[in-house]
Amino acid sequence: MASLSDRIKNSWNAFMGRDPTDSQIINKYVTYGPGYSTRPDRFRLSRGNDRSIVTSIYNQIAVDVSSVTINHVKLDENGKYLKTLDTPLNTALSRTANLDQTGRMLIKDVVMSMFDEGCVAIVPTVTNTSPRATDGYKIYELRTGKIVEWYTDRVKVELWNDLKGRKDQLIFEKSMVAIIENPFYSIMNEPNSTLKRLIRVLNQLDRTNESNSAGKLDLIIQLPYSVKNPIKKEQAEQRRQDIVDQLTGSQYGIAYADATEHITQLNRAVENNLWAQAKDLTAELYSQLGFAQSIFDGTADEKTMLNYYNRTIDPILVAIVEECERKWLSQTAITQRQAIRYFRDPFKLVPVQNLAEIADKFTRNEIMSSNEIRSIIGMKPSNDPKADELINSNLNHPEEEVDKKIDDKNQNDQEGGTENG
Repeated sequence: MASLSDRIKNSWNAFMGRDPTDSQIINKYVTYGPGYSTRPDRFRLSRGNDRSIVTSIYNQIAVDVSSVTINHVKLDENGKYLKTLDTPLNTALSRTANLDQTGRMLIKDVVMSMFDEGCVAIVPTVTNTSPRATDGYKIYELRTGKIVEWYTDRVKVELWNDLKGRKDQLIFEKSMVAIIENPFYSIMNEPNSTLKRLIRVLNQLDRTNESNSAGKLDLIIQLPYSVKNPIKKEQAEQRRQDIVDQLTGSQYGIAYADATEHITQLNRAVENNLWAQAKDLTAELYSQLGFAQSIFDGTADEKTMLNYYNRTIDPILVAIVEECERKWLSQTAITQRQAIRYFRDPFKLVPVQNLAEIADKFTRNEIMSSNEIRSIIGMKPSNDPKADELINSNLNHPEEEVDKKIDDKNQNDQEGGTENG
């Protein structure tokens, strides 16, 4: 057991914020760089997308894409998954992408930025050697960047610099940067696409609603005289201003009128077809993206979710995985059958009442072992060696019968020897 003096000497206290014996941190003039009241590296939507229903669509798709696991893997001779490689790239994609983001948050950031800009860059920010010197470099950290300028073989990317605490614009070769283009670019990012038209209609609808609800009373005052000549018009304007002053200057908004005056209030705004256009464009956008309203409220059935994943989620994942594999895996790595693949849990959409039947079919047909099924439903693995074997427990296996006969014979021999003794 450590002595009291050793504990005091080697201790670290989070509330003190320093090691007791660290003279450099004791210095009160130590600086930690620029500080912000909000997270400065967080992605923010542009072009008015953050003020419309489109934000919920972006976020739902981005969350579903980031929930799928992306790994650096090795394939067999037939191009099938063999095992997951323990590499820095796999760590960056699946666990820790950089100082501020996990692997899943990086993918969510990529999808949100891709929807907003149309194209987004994933930049290796920390490597073991310069990517300009060799193709066989290891990637330790990744960040999402906005492409601000395009060149023939390079791009200028606006990237968060976690060393200086600000966004910098840097130029990278296209060969080292994964440039992800939105598979639904013509639907979401073209100037006259369905999504842009929907955003314009929703913005017009918001402006109309703000104008109609801006504290207006919409009153028409009928005066007991004609206002055709300038003098009467001036008197009518003065009368209108008097009523406005009475209403604004009164605590309860009360005004008086002459017995000969007649006041009419318009209790409805002028109708327009903006809301009908917005609903039609929303339905059209959902159909083009393979989306459904039931996906938002959680009432979608298995077929609807499967169609959504096949038509919407998979194309985005394929675009991300293929570009990362094309840019970051060297020819030597491809020869060694390395690849980047995504894996979607097939049991995530299965109802609980159907899980037992599926587990029975998978184990009976020797597709999955019992322990693999137990791990999917959240149970601890069994210590029985058979639980890790691809074996149909409903059938009698010849080797088991032979082993059983040998065990029975040995047991009978032992009993016979005991009796003879």
